[in-house]
Amino acid sequence: MQKILPCLWFDKNAEEAAKFYVSVFKNSKIISKLENKAENPSKTPVGSVLTVSFLLDGQEFMALNGGPYFKFNEAVSFIVKCKDQEEIDFYWEKLSAVPEAEQCGWLKDKFGLSWQIVPENMEELVSSEKSMKAMLDMKKIIIKDLENAA
Repeated sequence: MQKILPCLWFDKNAEEAAKFYVSVFKNSKIISKLENKAENPSKTPVGSVLTVSFLLDGQEFMALNGGPYFKFNEAVSFIVKCKDQEEIDFYWEKLSAVPEAEQCGWLKDKFGLSWQIVPENMEELVSSEKSMKAMLDMKKIIIKDLENAA
């Protein structure tokens, strides 16, 4: 059992988001859905999905239909450590939906959630001043360019 469980607040598309994320990451699945059984402050209609529990590559998450009160921002992001450029390119293509938000390996998906798509050895790759500067000028991380800058 996972002790700490991230809960993602959505207006009313928690199930859509969970299905999307499960389609992107390997070893992922919807675990359960909880339907709303009574009137509640979020105005989620009775009988509609209130929460969705799901796994993303073995990590458990919950998505909540909580209403329009809160929005995602860059203060919280999820890091995806990638083994190579091919994996970076794959996640970037699947997740990036807001080109103007792309910076230094960060992107926003179609739900407004921020992700960092980086190589597993990111700290090593940006350990020199030149490679750090190269990274700061990137949108999507290009491993070869960081290696060349070092």
